[in-house]
Amino acid sequence: QVQLVESGGGLVQAGGSLRLSCAASGRTVTSYFMGWFRQAPGKEREFLATINWSDSPTYYADAVKGRFTISRDNAKNTVYLQMNSLKPEDTAVYYCAAGRVGFSTLATKYAYWGQGTQVTVSS
Repeated sequence: QVQLVESGGGLVQAGGSLRLSCAASGRTVTSYFMGWFRQAPGKEREFLATINWSDSPTYYADAVKGRFTISRDNAKNTVYLQMNSLKPEDTAVYYCAAGRVGFSTLATKYAYWGQGTQVTVSS
């Protein structure tokens, strides 16, 4: 079993930055790939970025490449999403997820999800 708790969301002006955190726990958590998704009202859940615990490779959605950075702190079992140059269209609930399939962009491939954290970007 894996537990995920997101934090760091909030209200920010366009052009600003936020860093989201995902604290992961569970005996086998480091065997999972970690991902960040978001979901805006009336829209499907959207893949943003993914990383694993053991080496460097990361993968990003085109919509956030160059603005968002995913990283991890193995000592803290925490995954981060640094979000820069935020736009009003980035407004959504942001979710952390854990899955066994490497670098998947599909929400269905992630078995565990956090409760989500709201990010609102004002214009």
